[in-house]
Amino acid sequence: MTGNQYSGKNKNPDNNDAIVVKNLSKQFRIPHERKITVYQHLAGLIAGSYSYEIFDALKDVSFTVKHGETFGVIGPNGSGKSTLLKILAGVLYPDKGTVQMNGKIAPFLELGVGFHPDLTAEENIYLYGAIMGLTKKAIASKYEEILDFAELKRFENMKLKNFSSGMAVRLAFSTAIQTNPDILLVDEVLAVGDESFQRKCSQKIDEIRRGGKTILLVSHDLGMVQRLCERCVLIKDGLVKSSGSAERVVKDYKNILSPGNMMP
Repeated sequence: MTGNQYSGKNKNPDNNDAIVVKNLSKQFRIPHERKITVYQHLAGLIAGSYSYEIFDALKDVSFTVKHGETFGVIGPNGSGKSTLLKILAGVLYPDKGTVQMNGKIAPFLELGVGFHPDLTAEENIYLYGAIMGLTKKAIASKYEEILDFAELKRFENMKLKNFSSGMAVRLAFSTAIQTNPDILLVDEVLAVGDESFQRKCSQKIDEIRRGGKTILLVSHDLGMVQRLCERCVLIKDGLVKSSGSAERVVKDYKNILSPGNMMP
């Protein structure tokens, strides 16, 4: 079957998988020439001169993540990690393969996902909560806690577009964790906050882990991946190059980074 499959919270006690990814592939078309105007673009199509190359962001990627597991995704820049997370979150759709998410997802992928820059911090909290399926009453009960964790109470009526990048990421993370997700998708964006808030986020993630939630973590911090993750996958050029224990996969990645010892 081609495309994404999403299910609700897993109701089968015999199924230990929170995330099931099978033979996932995604391509993008990269134009060779930039068409400045709509006329130039249409003229190129009519004349048959519109050309592009195919970029394989993901190629036949498969793995599973168990309920309650913290699972890592590592690899160099441009390897396909962010594309993978966007597919898991339902932001993008695959060309081939399937994704099954057994539980409520809180995607924390990049700055601004789920938020609107022209809305205030308060309005964005209610917007994101509604997207995550919370009632207005449920959001209201968590509202003060969200602002307290983000340390943004005095800015609750300021529009998001006037926030610094650090303020925006604090609000995004604080809102996401209060939606009580079964599965948390976390990208490198946590590194945007200051050192104090990063420690706060790390402590919160540890708390979520101890609560038995599932976390899929993308990071270039290999020490953190080894500390937090039981297993992980290494993706390079859209392909899974290594999978298994975090310790072994991190070792494989370091071999890639070593000069004269490049993995094909």
